[in-house]
Amino acid sequence: MNMMHPEPDATDARTLSAVATLSAAERAALDALPPLISTDSHVMEPRSVWDRLASPYRETVQELVGSVGFRTTNQPNGATDPVARLADQKRDGVEAEILFPNDGMAIFGLDDGPTQQAGFQVYNDWLAEYCQTAPKHLFGVTCIAAYDMDAAVKELHRGLDLGLTGAMIWQVPDPKVPFTSRHYEPLWAAAAEAGAPVHMHILTGHSYARTMKSLIGSEKIRGAVNTKQNDTINSLFDLIFSGVFDRHPKLRLVLAESECGWLPFVLQQWDYYFERFRKKEDMGITRPPSEIFNEHVYCTWLEDYSGTRQFSWWGHDNLMWSNDYPHPNMTFPHSRENVVHHIGKLPKDLQNKLIRDNAIRLYGLASRLEENERVS
Repeated sequence: MNMMHPEPDATDARTLSAVATLSAAERAALDALPPLISTDSHVMEPRSVWDRLASPYRETVQELVGSVGFRTTNQPNGATDPVARLADQKRDGVEAEILFPNDGMAIFGLDDGPTQQAGFQVYNDWLAEYCQTAPKHLFGVTCIAAYDMDAAVKELHRGLDLGLTGAMIWQVPDPKVPFTSRHYEPLWAAAAEAGAPVHMHILTGHSYARTMKSLIGSEKIRGAVNTKQNDTINSLFDLIFSGVFDRHPKLRLVLAESECGWLPFVLQQWDYYFERFRKKEDMGITRPPSEIFNEHVYCTWLEDYSGTRQFSWWGHDNLMWSNDYPHPNMTFPHSRENVVHHIGKLPKDLQNKLIRDNAIRLYGLASRLEENERVS
């Protein structure tokens, strides 16, 4: 079970043990792996980024990230230094990473739309600067405040113009603007038209993340497992059953750091009750939820050993590997060993889908990665 829910301080022991116990066949599988693409990695934006904000936004954001931010100690230098990150990528066999914020995730929990918007603008500027060091290896995701949809669409396009990738919005919305409302229609339409995947990362928005540091004892586990998973399930349910994907056929959604073992069961249950109730009641959609998921939704996986047991029969086109660098439970510097441990016995073409090909297809990375090959 420790492989499913590893403790942060057990990372080194876990990964080093995996290296030591590799069989000859596993080592051969490791050597045969192509370069990996992580679809859930993070930067550690310096506190000085928030100094770029004008008052009173600056003071509000600085106080927020100081109290409920996600900063941790003993992070690798690549968290803030893109040159150091490239060295870590090379060491770990990683070709590219999709990048999310760290402290900046807390800003999604603000009730103040203008402050949220201003905070994300300066973060997106800094992220673009960070990624410009190696735009064929570092793909930052534009963070977007979702209170003002005109401003949200404008920031989506500004981020794309800066060279950023897709859009990140809160996973748990302010109750005043639920995902079941038509509030988000301009953003869904703009993202679909631009071919920009929309990302929902755990611990963002009006979730338990706003108060999780006050939890003690077993309530920490309730939050980390029950509440956090429920947030993901409910948001996915709202988007599917409110017909978002039927109205926007080109829209793609990424569930980041939500793991994957829960998905086949939940989709199976949704399909069952959809068919059971649809004859007498309006379900909001006309086709099975699993069909909509398969066409529109992607999910990242990291250390979900029960989930990866299902890869032989499910999720071939929708699941994408991640390293969670630079967080304490990251797979660095043994990501390749980690991949072999989880999926080393699967067919080679399926492995390639899960560790790079699905990401290449979703993010349109083929031409950029071809340039990497020519350089190398």
